[in-house]
Amino acid sequence: MNQAVKKNNIYFHQHSPASADMMKEIHQGLSKKQKSISPKYFYNEKGSQLFDSITQLPEYYPTRTEVGLLKAHASEFAELMGKDSILLELGSGSSIKIRLLLEALKPKIYVPMDISEEHLIRSAERLAKDYPWLEIHATCVDYSKPWQVPDFGPGRYNAFFPGSSIGNFEPADAQKLLTQIAKLVGKQGGLLIGVDLKKDSNTLESAYNDKQGVTAEFNLNLLHHLNEQRDVDFDTSQFEHKALYNLDKGRIEMHLVSKENQEVQIEDKTYHFDVGETIHTENSYKYSPDEFHALAHKAGFSPEKVWIDEKNLFSIHYLKVFE
Repeated sequence: MNQAVKKNNIYFHQHSPASADMMKEIHQGLSKKQKSISPKYFYNEKGSQLFDSITQLPEYYPTRTEVGLLKAHASEFAELMGKDSILLELGSGSSIKIRLLLEALKPKIYVPMDISEEHLIRSAERLAKDYPWLEIHATCVDYSKPWQVPDFGPGRYNAFFPGSSIGNFEPADAQKLLTQIAKLVGKQGGLLIGVDLKKDSNTLESAYNDKQGVTAEFNLNLLHHLNEQRDVDFDTSQFEHKALYNLDKGRIEMHLVSKENQEVQIEDKTYHFDVGETIHTENSYKYSPDEFHALAHKAGFSPEKVWIDEKNLFSIHYLKVFE
């Protein structure tokens, strides 16, 4: 963990994934039979802004449903998690949801974590202005690699992982991430996590194929982000967005579809795309409460309570580490 830079009541723990590692991952993904690129590359500054726009779309139910649950049950969360704790947030995003939790919990230290450093800093600065009593440690983290946060010494630790982002991981990788969170918060620690529920395919596919095309722009921004790197040259006009629900695997899949036969040069390698061939950019797994509890149990968590909205669209779980 790099040395923190302090500004007012914010400590910035700066770290950016190495460019060489990024290029290695891109080559590995595009060399597969089913070409793929990690969804973490959605999140440059523009990508983070586009995702914030997605959360406001009428078709995109997860955010407004989760926010409704957070508003309705904030006092319960505070009772379970305890005040004056150390609160870690994975994927701090625009920090709309965290405000509800900060006001209920009044933690002594707040640690927002996100892969987009620029977006993370801006969000932390807004929170610092609105909550001058709060000590903030903004930390840039890539969850697909080994990561750490500063050691704040003894205290009760809680993590907050909203947005059903756990669904973007393959189940085995989701279990590994949950295991790491369990070790991070330690005994007496807990995790408040949002999890999208299984439902009809029409509702799901509409949420990821919005009429305004914002999700399509978000998906294509991945290629724009890669084009910012040295020796990467995707013609973004020759790809289009596609999202579908894979019923057998219980997940939404996002793809970028090649609109024609084409070749893409990346460093010293050339990748051929047939018309209709896709780059698999993201999965979003949906879990029933029992399925998610089974996954959490394998990671060292004991389910304490679950909250579900009246339409059975979304769930929030509070988990505690095994004694």
